[in-house]
Amino acid sequence: MSKLTEEVLKKVEQASKDKRISCTAARKVGEEMGVPLRTIGDACDELSIKIYACELGCFK
Repeated sequence: MSKLTEEVLKKVEQASKDKRISCTAARKVGEEMGVPLRTIGDACDELSIKIYACELGCFK
């Protein structure tokens, strides 16, 4: 598991809407914060935020 910080959790939560975040938005948060996408995924899991519109077709 990657290292989650309060800052990462807060940014992911702010970028989400109705407990959902698009893959594009999640990737953007990761890039802006300079953290691995795995960390963003872990933050989504921790916050029970669903990823949609996955660019790899993994999540619906």
